[in-house]
Amino acid sequence: MLAGIGFGAVVAAVITGESRASLAAPGGLTSAAGRLAGFTGSYLMLIMVVLVARLPWLESSLGQDRLVRWHRTVAPWALGLIVAHVVLITIGYASATNSALLAEINVLITSYRDMLAAVVGFGLLLMASVASYRGIRRRLRYETWWVIHLYIYLGLALAFAHEIFTGIPFIGHPLVRALWIAVWAATAGMVLAFRVGQPLWRSLRHRLRVVEVRDEAPGVISVVCHGRHLDSLAVSGGQFLLWRFLTKGLWWQAHPYSLSALPRPPYLRVTIKGLGDQSRAVARLRPGTRVAIEGPYGAFTGHARSFGGVALIGAGVGMTPVRALLEDLPPETDVVVVARASTVQDLVHRAEVAALVRQRHGRLHEIVGPRHKVRFNARALWRLIPDIAQRDIYVCGPESFSAAVAAAAEQLGADPGQIHLESFSF
Repeated sequence: MLAGIGFGAVVAAVITGESRASLAAPGGLTSAAGRLAGFTGSYLMLIMVVLVARLPWLESSLGQDRLVRWHRTVAPWALGLIVAHVVLITIGYASATNSALLAEINVLITSYRDMLAAVVGFGLLLMASVASYRGIRRRLRYETWWVIHLYIYLGLALAFAHEIFTGIPFIGHPLVRALWIAVWAATAGMVLAFRVGQPLWRSLRHRLRVVEVRDEAPGVISVVCHGRHLDSLAVSGGQFLLWRFLTKGLWWQAHPYSLSALPRPPYLRVTIKGLGDQSRAVARLRPGTRVAIEGPYGAFTGHARSFGGVALIGAGVGMTPVRALLEDLPPETDVVVVARASTVQDLVHRAEVAALVRQRHGRLHEIVGPRHKVRFNARALWRLIPDIAQRDIYVCGPESFSAAVAAAAEQLGADPGQIHLESFSF
């Protein structure tokens, strides 16, 4: 609601800043449309930043997966409007001065205050946006994509002064300018507070250090850390932290890994599959390595339950948050667990999961075999969990696996609100 009110206020400010004379002038309508596109596109960019600013009240109620999906939904609109702004303003100003487009571009860059910085910022936004499209993103290493994505913040910062000093809606309207500055400052403040300040404070408070790295399954390792005041770390089973291992080659990047067990002060455990350069390098960590954390995040927790029974379904290393969630559920919860893997050796934390299920008098199904031989469709799901429509369904694994299980559950009568997904992808 607040985002919608803000969007309406931006549109109103731009429209009321126009005059009949300016609209009637050569190129006036085109330039006005360009200004409207620029301000609305900038506002949507700020909304994109807020969605991934790690605000605790948004993360706990919606979960990062949903916020990231909304972030990606808004992104094409924001970028499209900013591109339209650049094109329309150039055409409009060229029409007003009866100039060629290339000549007008040169005039805009060299004659208008902070325009060169805005052009650089526009280029950075284009680069980060192109790198985030699914087809391109899949071909990039996570580390490369992450660094490129950070340029969005620099691009927005470079464009800010251009808007403040050359924006026609601000001319003669100091209150409108002050409100626009306040919106930008609040957005920057939230990013600094929750993506920099809070993680720094939490890392200094808990002072995590690696004490053990052990193999769990082929290509899967667990990292056990020792820390202080872990009893005050408000984490639920199924949530994840952003981990930054402070050693050469790893300190500059943070990766999301789910806890594979509830904290047992003074110890904390995370289980990782070696899918990228960073996750494979973690297997070589030495005891004593300092660890910085951000979080916990995620809505893949027992707090999302609406039924007395749950179905916990994990594939491969996707069993790690499922195992922690299983440990955290109330004792009276009726539990069915499905563990999916290509081989028996790939069943992560197999003995621990089996022991927890026995303690709860639940049911455990292990589905083992190659995907093309052992199908996991609606019929197979119904055989394992006939009453699945009367349970909350938690699914974690590769994105394609989670989507297929969710579709099968809906086919068997489950409401989308009963299905809680945690996807291992970026």
